[in-house]
Amino acid sequence: MASVPFTKPLLAALIAAAAGACAAQVPAAPDVARHQAQIDKIVGDISPQRIEAHVRKLVGFKTRHTMSDTVSDTVGIGAARRWIKAELERCGAAAGGRLQVSFDSHVTPVSARISRPTEIVNVVATLPGTQAASRDRIYVVSGHYDSRNTEIMDATGDAPGANDDASGTAAVMEMACVMARHQFDATLVFMTVAAEEQGLLGAAHWAEQARLKNLNLQGMFTNDIIGSSRADDGRVDDKQVRLFAESIPATKENSDTSRALLATGGENDSTSRQLARHVKEMGERYVPGFTVNVTQRRDRYLRGGDHMPFLERGYPALRFTEPNEDFTHQHQNVRKEGALQYGDLPEFNDYNYIARVARVNAAALATLALAPAAPQKVQMRTAKLENDSQLVWQANGEPDLAGYRIVWRDTTAAQWQGALYVGNVTEATVKLSKDNYFFGVQAVDKDGNVSVATYPTPLR
Repeated sequence: MASVPFTKPLLAALIAAAAGACAAQVPAAPDVARHQAQIDKIVGDISPQRIEAHVRKLVGFKTRHTMSDTVSDTVGIGAARRWIKAELERCGAAAGGRLQVSFDSHVTPVSARISRPTEIVNVVATLPGTQAASRDRIYVVSGHYDSRNTEIMDATGDAPGANDDASGTAAVMEMACVMARHQFDATLVFMTVAAEEQGLLGAAHWAEQARLKNLNLQGMFTNDIIGSSRADDGRVDDKQVRLFAESIPATKENSDTSRALLATGGENDSTSRQLARHVKEMGERYVPGFTVNVTQRRDRYLRGGDHMPFLERGYPALRFTEPNEDFTHQHQNVRKEGALQYGDLPEFNDYNYIARVARVNAAALATLALAPAAPQKVQMRTAKLENDSQLVWQANGEPDLAGYRIVWRDTTAAQWQGALYVGNVTEATVKLSKDNYFFGVQAVDKDGNVSVATYPTPLR
């Protein structure tokens, strides 16, 4: 068995003992640490210049308020969405025509932030998976293309929205255009959504339709306010991004899944937290010198974004946001008060920074879509008292599956600290106590692509 080095000498000795006992029975592990050339190519092709051009084009529509003009070809949300769709169609055609671009629309009734029945239109670009066993597995990345002023119902005043959220929209468009040139086992969906500012309405509609269709959606990222590396006090921090990841949902009653996590101390092992671990590891691998800071809460304090409708429907979902927001450039009418410029203008964005965040997104999406699915029905045997930990799981169905590995960490650690490849089996024993460590099981393919880990539930 191959293992990941671990800092504690005793634990390293235990791993070595387990590896030595089983080495004759387990084939060599695929190299899970190497860079995949395809992903390096994707990351390298993300262009800050194209991202900036997209942001400035979106700002040029003057306002993208959800209830703004839909008829004009130059002003309003209608012109913006038609341009986004045409641009995605153009680059999709240039990449071979596999990118399927469409509008996803519905009419929303009058509500607190909608003064008249209004058509809400998402622009959705789908890159179908190419492996029969994986193409129904879906990963979604989004940004919202609507904008707002200080007054949430102002549908006519200029609302440039360069950071909130032309930055996320431009990043998603760039990812779609670059990644459309490549093939992936699973399906990727690149989505620019409307009416985030009016109550997450576009994202909620798509998420609800996904749930009604019982789509196999295994991960969702939203990119919202990823444009600036400069804080309100002038500090520049272009070396990190916040990634918000929910633990146990704040629901009136806990689901069976949440109860199982609580019963075993696994509050930090929700599907969203597992997804965040993968994003951090792969993002930092492929974008060196850049840190993905997993923030262990649903979103910023009592605030929200387009990942939340997905969380509410049981899907793992995460939010990317810059490290320090400047609120003079967010939800503000464009104006100058003394020497202070207010408004969400394109000159306050850092386009190299946006590109780095887009590269993290792209690396994570690519590794997810190339890897096998996370193992299902992972359980920890608890029938007898023992210091070893016995795990069992259901076999994956991918034709390029190599096997599985067990990962673990201290109960106080956020990221996985050790791993043991166990081959193409459906159960294994680790000489570590389930009382002292958290465990997960990952699937590994022959190229070394590794799935998100699955937390074990008790098997009594």
